[in-house]
Amino acid sequence: MASAARATRRGIVALGRAAVDARSGRRRSAVAATRSNARATRGKAARAFGPTYVTTPIYYVNDQPHIGHVYTSTVADAYARYARARGADVFFLTGTDEHGLKVEQSADKRGIEPQALADENSQKFRDVMTSYDISFDDFIRTTDARHERQVRALVEALQERDAVYLGQFEGWYDEGQEEYYTESKAKELDYKSPISGKDMVRSSEENYYFRLSKFQKELEALHADNPEFLTPSARRNEMIQRLNEGLNDVPISRTNFKWGIKMPEDEKHVIYVWIDALMNYITAIGVGDGKDDAVYSERSKYWPASVHIMAKEISWFHSVIWPALLMALDLPLPQRVHAHAFWIREGRKMSKSLGNFVDLACMDRFKEHYGLDAIRYYLAVEGPIGANDANFSADRVQEIYSSDLVNTLGNSVSRTTAMVNKYFDGEVQSEELNGARVTFENWDMPARTSACVEDALKAYDKLDLPRAAAAAKQIIMDVDVFITETEPFRMAKDASKRAELSACLYQCLESLRIACVLLEPLMPNKMAEFDAGVGLGEGTMDERTTWGGLKPGTKVQKLALFPRVEGLNEQGEPMKA
Repeated sequence: MASAARATRRGIVALGRAAVDARSGRRRSAVAATRSNARATRGKAARAFGPTYVTTPIYYVNDQPHIGHVYTSTVADAYARYARARGADVFFLTGTDEHGLKVEQSADKRGIEPQALADENSQKFRDVMTSYDISFDDFIRTTDARHERQVRALVEALQERDAVYLGQFEGWYDEGQEEYYTESKAKELDYKSPISGKDMVRSSEENYYFRLSKFQKELEALHADNPEFLTPSARRNEMIQRLNEGLNDVPISRTNFKWGIKMPEDEKHVIYVWIDALMNYITAIGVGDGKDDAVYSERSKYWPASVHIMAKEISWFHSVIWPALLMALDLPLPQRVHAHAFWIREGRKMSKSLGNFVDLACMDRFKEHYGLDAIRYYLAVEGPIGANDANFSADRVQEIYSSDLVNTLGNSVSRTTAMVNKYFDGEVQSEELNGARVTFENWDMPARTSACVEDALKAYDKLDLPRAAAAAKQIIMDVDVFITETEPFRMAKDASKRAELSACLYQCLESLRIACVLLEPLMPNKMAEFDAGVGLGEGTMDERTTWGGLKPGTKVQKLALFPRVEGLNEQGEPMKA
C-alpha cells in the first residue's frame, strides 16, 4: 500500500501543477484558480474549448432507473455533444455507485451476494445509457478494481496530510441518503430526512473523520467569490446559508456493515459510501494510481472537471465536501457544479405510493411512441434545469411534440425541401444575382440567423438548454413567416422572378440548416436525417453555423422528420376511445 500511496502523491503533485501561476512560479489557491477559470469563459460565445470533462453523478444501484436518471444523463450528453461540436476534446463520464449498507441489505433480502446485485443493477443503468443515446466515454463502477485501489490510496494520502482522524460519532443518520446529522441539525429538520421525509435513526459509532471544519474559510471564499461555481444561484444561496451555520467534521467510515472499500490499515472500518462515490471523478482519470500510470498519462489533461451535473439533493456533497477533499489533496477544483431541480407530477413530488412516479418503463413507452429524439427534446426544453421543479405531463409531451417538432421544425423542413424539389429538381440554387446577394424587404435572414446562433451558443455554455432550443426555434419560425410574406409559390409562376425564387429558397434552406446544427446536441438522430437529406456542413459548430455553408448544386431530398401521432395517457399508454 505504501508504494500505491507514493504513486498517488506523484499524481497529486503533477495535477496540482495545473494550479501554478506560470508568471510568478507560485501556487495559486484552488479558489483563485476556479475564479480565473470562470472569468475566462464568461459571456464569450466564440470561446475556444480546451480539454472538457463532463460528468453525471454515479447512480446508486439500490435504486431503479427513472426519469431523473434519464434527464440528468440527457443534459450531460447534450452538453458533451455541444462541446465536441465546438471542437473540444471531451471526456464524458458516468457510472454506478455500488457500495453501502442499503445494497448489502437488499442483497441479503434476496439471498444473493452484494456483488451480484451490483452487477445486475449496474447493467440496467448502462442499458439506459445505450437506449437513450448517451455518448459517454467511460462508465465507472465503484466496484471496479481500478476505483477501489485508488480510493484506498487517496484516503491514505488524506491520512498522511492529517486531514483524517479517528473519533466517536453521536447524532442522527438519514438511512435513505446515507448522511449524518448533528443533534442540532437533526432537531431543526424534525428528525426527518429532508429528501424522503422518513425518520432519521439515532447513531453512536466509531468513525474516521475528515477535517471539514478546517476548510470553512476557504469554502466560504469559494462560494462568495465564484458565483458560477455552483449553479443555479438558488443552490449557491442555500450552500452559503448552510456554510454560515458553521461546518462540523464529517465521518468518512462506517463499522456496521461490510460491503464497501476497507480503510487503509484498519479494515474493520469501511469507507463511507459518499467519500467513495465522490472520488470516482478522479479515479476515472487515474489520479490515485499516480503520474506513471498509462490511464493517468492519457486522461490527466481533463482535470479539473469542466462541469459536474446532478440533481439538487446532492449539491451539498458536491459543492462543499468534494471541494474540501480536493483542497486537502491540493488538487484543482472543478470549474462548475450544476445542481438542477426535480421532476414533479401534478404539482406534487413523485412517489410510488401516490402512483405518479415516472419509472423507466413509463419513459420507454413515451420514447417508443414519439421517438427517442422527441423525448430528448421534451426533456431539454421542459426539464428542471434551473432552480424550479418541472411538471411532467403527458399532455405537455404531446403539445411540445406537435407544436415544436411537427408543426414548426418538421413542417418548415418539409415545405422547403418540397419546393426545392418541385421548382429546381431538388438542386440548391444560388442566392446571388450578378455577384450580390438577393435581398428581401424587411428580411435580412443572415443577420437574423446570426443573432439566434449567438444566443444559442451562449445558452449552451450556461447549460440553458431551453433557451438554446428556443433560439433555434426562432430561426425556424422566421423561415415560416419569411415564406408567408415572400410567397415563393407565386414567384414560381413568374419567369422574371427566377433569381428571387432561387434566393428565397436558398435563404430558407440555409436558415434551417443552421437551426438544425444548433439542435444537433439535443436531437442527434433526427439531425442526422437532415444531414443525409440536405447536409449540415463540415467542421466545428462555429464553422457550420456561419452563413453560406450550403453550396449551390447540392442535391436535396424531400424530408418528413416528424409524423403526426396521437397523444398518450399519463402512464404512457394509448388513450381509450
